[in-house]
Amino acid sequence: METKTFGSGRFVFRRQRYMFAARLVVCFLLIMMSTIGVGLGTQANLIWVANGLLLSYLLVVPRWRWPVYIGVGFAAMLTGSALVHDPWKQNLCFCTLNLIEVLIGAFCLRLRSTQLPRFTDRAYLLRFIGLGVLLGPLVTGCIYASFALLIEHAPFVHSLSQWTVADCLGTAVTTPACAAIFKTRFRNPIDWKHHWVYPILLIILTYAAFAQSRIPLLYFIYPFLVFVLLRMGMGWAALAALFVAGVGSWHTVRGSGPFATTGPGSLADPSIMLQVFVASALFMLYTVSVILEAQQRTERRLHEMASLHALVTENSRDVILFAGFDGRPRYISPAVLSLTGWGPQECSRRGFSETVHPEDLPKVEALVSALREGTQSSTIEYRIQKRNGDYLWVEGGFRVLGSSGPGTGSGILIIIRDIAERKRSEELLMQAYQAVERLAVIDKLTGLANRRRFDEYLHAEWHRAMREHTPLSLLMLDADHFKLYNDSYGHLRGDDCLRQIAEATVGVVSRIGDLVARYGGEEFAVLLPGTDRQGAMKVAIDIADSLRLRAIPHRANPFGVVTLSIGCATLVPELHQDQASLIDIADKALYTAKLRGRNRICDEPAVDRLSEGPIQGTSTVLLKPCRGAARTTLVKIKQ
Repeated sequence: METKTFGSGRFVFRRQRYMFAARLVVCFLLIMMSTIGVGLGTQANLIWVANGLLLSYLLVVPRWRWPVYIGVGFAAMLTGSALVHDPWKQNLCFCTLNLIEVLIGAFCLRLRSTQLPRFTDRAYLLRFIGLGVLLGPLVTGCIYASFALLIEHAPFVHSLSQWTVADCLGTAVTTPACAAIFKTRFRNPIDWKHHWVYPILLIILTYAAFAQSRIPLLYFIYPFLVFVLLRMGMGWAALAALFVAGVGSWHTVRGSGPFATTGPGSLADPSIMLQVFVASALFMLYTVSVILEAQQRTERRLHEMASLHALVTENSRDVILFAGFDGRPRYISPAVLSLTGWGPQECSRRGFSETVHPEDLPKVEALVSALREGTQSSTIEYRIQKRNGDYLWVEGGFRVLGSSGPGTGSGILIIIRDIAERKRSEELLMQAYQAVERLAVIDKLTGLANRRRFDEYLHAEWHRAMREHTPLSLLMLDADHFKLYNDSYGHLRGDDCLRQIAEATVGVVSRIGDLVARYGGEEFAVLLPGTDRQGAMKVAIDIADSLRLRAIPHRANPFGVVTLSIGCATLVPELHQDQASLIDIADKALYTAKLRGRNRICDEPAVDRLSEGPIQGTSTVLLKPCRGAARTTLVKIKQ
């Protein structure tokens, strides 16, 4: 495997070396033939293309290869001039000046080795005209005119103009054309089956235009050059322009064609006219090429945007939808199929009214109305219908596109995202929050409201009773001798006893709006909104009786069972009072009940009602309705 790789690399190296040698040979032959072609003319400045040809090579090849191409170009100029029998001293002088002219343009235009000619760039084109076309020929033209003035006594201006005009136009014509040809390298295949007609017609028209001068066919060459450019590229168009220049030069030198002289005179004028014609053709080609490149860049950009759009829309899990203000979709991304089960084509026939949940439709329509009136963007959560009839929670990001003012938007861009999982998580989080809230206000042992919940509820009911001028009653319950109960039966039995007290109390206090809470330790509180003193005393007696009926043994209690001491307080709240006053009255009543022997109920003023011991018979009760309350007062009469 290693030998094969080495052999392949050596083959590539040899191939590159042979290709480089072939390019040098082609460079030598082209420069030599261009020098011979001009030398065969009756005037040496007919069309001087050798400088432009060598300059195009130097602008295209790497700078580290310049010495080789400069040497080959100089040798080709010397050889061409020698073959047309120019004096060797004059030959050497002219070739040296031509080389200086080429080097001035090359160094000025090729500041960096990686910089390539860009004749379609306006800034580069201006630099080429100023530095390559004008500066080099002017400098060498001044040197040539100075020598001609000293040696042959030729007019300086005439010699300068002859040299400068011929070299300027020659460089302007040859360099852009050859650079385009060298950069193209004709690697892209051409569909000759459909495009052969354009170069063939151009060849026929070129010969027909320059072979005679009676029929003005010359400017019909321009559109055919453009056809070649459009169909085959700039390289082939530049090659066609050079072919036109070659054919035109051949016929012009022989006195035929539209640029040939019709009377005595110099061939300089036909030469200049021919070069201007070719330069105009190249300028036209490059102008069209600039437009084509701009169009191609735009097309590439649009293609990239379209590819990126397709990549995003086809792979995005979010649905991208573009709709009118009537809710009818104009574009829907393929993600809608996995989201709803409806395909893009099916969804395009369904508006907001067909897809949005009826309960959410009003807020969607309100948002669309706001967008129509000038709002730029907004995000809402709503439900959309799936193919199976279920509804799915989604988040829609609405944004107006193409809007320049209220009512001028072209449509609405909607990014739809599935938030069903988020909604489920939010619901679970809310349930967990509510559970935590419940745990925060519930006593873990008894399941009753805790002290925090009691304080909050008392605060709310106090202010409501103050607004409505209704009575508010509070019962404070305390298990008698509960510490002794724990000492006698243990804490587990003590906890069970507290739970039974809570159950007995809740069994009596069943009205909506009443609250039973564990106030702390073995103390309980019962808040009775809208209950007067008689009703509160009735509830207290019922609670005591309910617990006594359970007959929870308590050997440390003189009564033999678990009993309660209850303090009762009732107030109609006034502005100068606060809720602590109600608790204070109930505490004092409870203290009085304990002080007088426990197992009794006291209210304020301290009315002491002895709770019976273990029931040993029946009680005769007289029920009196409480004024304005749902409670009744129970008066115990001993047997």
